[in-house]
Amino acid sequence: MQFLIVLLFTAAIAAAADKVQPRLDEATAVFQEIMATPDRSIPQDLLDKAHCVVIVPGLKKGAFIIGAKYGKGYLSCRKPSAGWSAPGSIRVEGGSLGFQIGGSESDVIMLVMNERGAAKLLSSKFTLGGEGTVAAGPVGREATAQTDAAMRAEILSWSRARGAFAGISLQGATLREDLDDNAVIYGKKISNKDIVQASTPVPAKAQPLISALNKYSAAKNAAN
Repeated sequence: MQFLIVLLFTAAIAAAADKVQPRLDEATAVFQEIMATPDRSIPQDLLDKAHCVVIVPGLKKGAFIIGAKYGKGYLSCRKPSAGWSAPGSIRVEGGSLGFQIGGSESDVIMLVMNERGAAKLLSSKFTLGGEGTVAAGPVGREATAQTDAAMRAEILSWSRARGAFAGISLQGATLREDLDDNAVIYGKKISNKDIVQASTPVPAKAQPLISALNKYSAAKNAAN
């Protein structure tokens, strides 16, 4: 029996490993494609002020409505010096029935705009709209960020479905760190907080994602 348990655990780790690299590649592609279209991208001033970013490729709408786990992705936060941290793995779960993003799958990006929001993001889990205020973000590289939502919210969020990119509220969704996926990336179970705060080196498999973040916003965080 013990051998069977070990065998099943090993198989589960192997299956997770098979999905982590493609998901990292998808997250990189999502961010690059969105930022490469200035009139439909995240405003540059918001990206430059963000403390952390979360990218969830292929979030499933149907699973969300029935309350099941519906998305996995990655977070990265600003380092004390210029540049972005190594990524931590994250799951997005649950939420309200009012959450509508269109299409069977959507790519989601969130910006965490202050230190308080970053601290919540790096906890083991927290709920958007409950423990952290979240609002739909404005669209367009040159779009003004001086709106009530952008000025007040701890987290701004966007989704891309069927080619359309728009701000969206994720009220009620829960973000949890994924220690199993972190183990695939780093060789051991490590918390997102430890990855970010210990200035963990960026592993080769995650380098394209962090390079893309640095390409579009490598400046030191100017947020309050």
